[in-house]
Amino acid sequence: MAAAIKEGMNSMLSALHLGGKKDPDEGLPPPPSEPELKELREKYDKAEQGHVFKFYDELTPGQQGSLYAQLLPIDPAHVNEIAETALHPPKQEGEQEKPTVEQLPDEATTSTIDSEEAVLKKWYDAGLELISGDKVAVVLMAGGQGTRLGSSAPKGCYDIGLPSHKSLFQLQAERILRLQHLAGKHYEKEDVVIPWYIMTSGPTRKPTEDYLEEKRYFGLNRNNVVVFEQGALPCISMEGKILLESKGRVSVAPDGNGGIYQALFSSGIVTDMQRRGVKHIHAYGVDNCLVRVADPTFIGFAAEKEVDIATKVVRKRNAKESVGLIVLKNGKPDVVEYSEIDKETAEATEAKDHKLLKFRAANIVNHYYSSRFLESVPDWAHKLPHHVAKKKIPCIDDEGREVKPEKPNGVKLEQFIFDCFPLLPLEKFACMEVKREDEFSPLKNAAGTGEDDPDTSRTDILAQGKRFLQAAGATVTSEEQDEAGVEVSPLISYAGEGLEFLSQRTIKAPAVIEKEEE
Repeated sequence: MAAAIKEGMNSMLSALHLGGKKDPDEGLPPPPSEPELKELREKYDKAEQGHVFKFYDELTPGQQGSLYAQLLPIDPAHVNEIAETALHPPKQEGEQEKPTVEQLPDEATTSTIDSEEAVLKKWYDAGLELISGDKVAVVLMAGGQGTRLGSSAPKGCYDIGLPSHKSLFQLQAERILRLQHLAGKHYEKEDVVIPWYIMTSGPTRKPTEDYLEEKRYFGLNRNNVVVFEQGALPCISMEGKILLESKGRVSVAPDGNGGIYQALFSSGIVTDMQRRGVKHIHAYGVDNCLVRVADPTFIGFAAEKEVDIATKVVRKRNAKESVGLIVLKNGKPDVVEYSEIDKETAEATEAKDHKLLKFRAANIVNHYYSSRFLESVPDWAHKLPHHVAKKKIPCIDDEGREVKPEKPNGVKLEQFIFDCFPLLPLEKFACMEVKREDEFSPLKNAAGTGEDDPDTSRTDILAQGKRFLQAAGATVTSEEQDEAGVEVSPLISYAGEGLEFLSQRTIKAPAVIEKEEE
């Protein structure tokens, strides 16, 4: 009797999730039928990747269902094909050991550093008008985690230590809000919309969605903030075999920032842009705290030239800086990596100004796209190459034992966002040089590194705020050199405008300018 009562209580508690044993397969998909499993196994066996089922019979029904669901959309023959090409790239006929590198022609470039104010204003006004007509959208690449920063959260959630403690996501959202306000005010329109499409990876999608929901989208209309996910590819061994993360799961990795194109199309983002009437798209990486989101000047410039892709660059700091450069590579617009050019080319200077490097257009992953180009993704996405990134990939061995490698044991296959540049005719490509101190400060390294870390990001924002105030006629004072900067909220100024109320005033740093009353 007592045993029966105890068993009944355990069943009831288990049902209520208050006690008893929890079903390990709860929430997992059911296992496939025998015919379904047979068909999938044959597909993997044919591709000589059948080892992924080696431990299948040891799995619980839920784990079997999960493995089947993960393997079903993967085409192992295609994985073999791209792995073989990436690991053993065929040499093209007439291919040179080193690429020919030339500057982009003058008609394809401009510089906000050297341009006349009237020209910049023309582009700005044209871009702002397009924004006011709901013709501009923003795509944020936010697939990375803050692992190097000591955080498992998406990098966009990171607090770089500003006085306001705003995250990267918040800074960017508030710049969108400010632009919507400026365009609406200038063109007397109430509801200006800049859709914000946020591309995550598998691990960052839910935390990103939860964070935005918790923060109420920082004041943006939630219907205009769309989170989507980039693709993933199986990790492979140096011999091209798919690696198992565990007995019931394949090891996968995001397909690189070049996966943005296929993801935009397959996730329905391009269709959503068409529905909204978007014609001009700005895409950038989440780690740049100074990024001018949907920059009207950039949009206006690209729209005037009627290009399909435009890219922003900053001047290379010196000949030794390890950055990719926007150039003509073998006669096509492209990015040349630092390792691809020799010392003489890297150190070459302009004939008219020997203070300037000849090849100085540093790539900052900040791009403009026309809607027609993104709509053409199915026509060319399959042509993009995959690149090999050799990594230390935790996996299991042939006996099912966990392996934590001390040196690279496998490969992640990635695409690069600039791989499509050479597909364009030169007249459909343009490049805009901007001031590094105003538009580029990436967050890549842990605090204390001294370069591209939270301290440099914070310092660059505060220094920019100080310049904004000084340009508006204010005087900025401080007792300590380390506290000389001012944080200017994007809600009150996008790029230094709207600060006239501070003219002739003295501001003691550190300070935060959030409202005009301040």
